[in-house]
Amino acid sequence: MQLDDQLRRYFGTTDLAEVPPSALAAGVERMAVDFGLETDRSRRFALWALMHMLGAAPDIDLAFDDPADRAAARRFLELSDEPSQREL
Repeated sequence: MQLDDQLRRYFGTTDLAEVPPSALAAGVERMAVDFGLETDRSRRFALWALMHMLGAAPDIDLAFDDPADRAAARRFLELSDEPSQREL
């Protein structure tokens, strides 16, 4: 899954600044539906990560049944927070 492809699929553009709030909400809703229907673990994780970046991801314990997937999601959260913790 390429990020640009997913942004185009759900929002019609790769520039989220161009997306009106109503279209953003509709895209996130479609993404949540696809997340619930997705059976491929990798695609499911990628959708969850994108939803997290948009502030719309379900709780890790609800999103992932597999302990390894939950651990990967927690590690993703740690890594995504890490740059803001470092001094430059």
